[in-house]
Amino acid sequence: MHDKGHVAVIDFGSQYTQLIVRRVRELGFFAMLYALEDFPNIGEPGAIILSGGPRSTSEPDAPDLDFEALKAFNVPVLGVCYGMQLLNLKFGGTIEPSDRREYGPAELFPTSRTGIYEGLSEKSQVWMSHSDTVKVIPACAEILATNQHKTPVSLKWGENFYGIQFHPEVTHSHEGLRILHNFLLTADELMPFKIEDFKREMIEGIREKCGNKQVVCGVSGGVDSTVLAVLLKEAGANVRAIFVDHGLMRKDEGDEVRSNFHRMGVPIETVDCSERFLAALAGESDPEKKRVIIGNLFIDVFWDAVGDAEILAQGTLYPDVIESASNAKSKASKIKTHHNRVDRILELQAQGKVLEPLAELFKDEVRELGHSLGIAPDILNRHPFPGPGLAVRCPGEVTQERLDIIRECDAIFIGKLKEHGWYDKVWQSYACLVPVKTVGVKGDERSYEWAISLRAVVSEDAMTADWVELPYEILRETSHRILNEVKGINRVLYDVSTKPPASIEWE
Repeated sequence: MHDKGHVAVIDFGSQYTQLIVRRVRELGFFAMLYALEDFPNIGEPGAIILSGGPRSTSEPDAPDLDFEALKAFNVPVLGVCYGMQLLNLKFGGTIEPSDRREYGPAELFPTSRTGIYEGLSEKSQVWMSHSDTVKVIPACAEILATNQHKTPVSLKWGENFYGIQFHPEVTHSHEGLRILHNFLLTADELMPFKIEDFKREMIEGIREKCGNKQVVCGVSGGVDSTVLAVLLKEAGANVRAIFVDHGLMRKDEGDEVRSNFHRMGVPIETVDCSERFLAALAGESDPEKKRVIIGNLFIDVFWDAVGDAEILAQGTLYPDVIESASNAKSKASKIKTHHNRVDRILELQAQGKVLEPLAELFKDEVRELGHSLGIAPDILNRHPFPGPGLAVRCPGEVTQERLDIIRECDAIFIGKLKEHGWYDKVWQSYACLVPVKTVGVKGDERSYEWAISLRAVVSEDAMTADWVELPYEILRETSHRILNEVKGINRVLYDVSTKPPASIEWE
């Protein structure tokens, strides 16, 4: 759709590559991520960024690209980490293993605070992640910055080619966004990124593809499906929204979802099948098997309700597209089982009956789109909720008793976060049952009951997450209420694990 004047980010495998795309968009320019094998078929970009990667340029089969094709674009090029090392090789320099592997914070000293270092401090913290370093710098290169060891960490080759040996896209690089912005300003003309422009394009695309045909979509109350349904309504589509209530939702969430959609003027059909899900999960404690059971049953219920679909709309986001495209050979296996029935989806895709209007947006951009559509903040700012619901917060067997305990504890915790003004400061929070009974004292008697673990994290994209240092007051009040009001719990814990090594959810 967008092939002229965009910023093309070429993926060499860095864990931060998606973040580069997001940062460029935050700076107001449209960026797209391309797999290395898609180069040079990237349209007519206004600038190109070569990402970092885990490989070494000295390996015999190291990732490479057509340098002559890269030069032929005649636009500014920025090489990040691996991208910088590759450019140095292409211009006739050399790379060798470093005496010290640099991973983590380092100091950046620009040789001149001009060009891509315009307005930077004399010394700035950046984030390194590499084991190779520049050895021979070609005659055409200029050193733009060094680190605390006087090692060159930023080069410029000729007029249009820049390299940096650190990650400007991560927050640990304190002035990284300024460096990225300065680089983008060297381009003649870049496509701006404005959500209002995207909204108009998406609405036009929906009208063109759908016409008077019925468009079916599943809704869960989450941000993605909610924005999708309202966008379809805004486009005048003949929408049929189906809400599968699998009985694994939070306290009163089914009623809340129905109420929210009523507020937005989008009718939904509810399929209540909680008893079927509980029966299917009875006796199963293996987390992967539980996910498969939930996924398969969810799909069966959903498609039974759908029947024949003229058009199926999905709330697929850009990170999902990137993940699927990163390994085309296993694309079908990358589709999450609790969201899609692969054979049916692929069949509809082949017939041109699948609509994914959000597929070029990140989560924060979807929220911005939702705001432009007039969706209330309390709906848009809901914390993410996993497809398998409370089953992933109930290690071991899923029973009605355990679900009820989790719901009550979760409602108390979320209520306290909102009461103290912390709900919107947290990316995701919840209560998880720890299915281990311990000794406690209630009244004058010993108790032998379960523990509940509270979790609150901050994250940008769910790939990494850090636990939130909540005020003790919130934890104390939450614990007091749970221990006094929720039968079956005599111990409250707070999860202080980061991702990695832990995951955000327990299962």
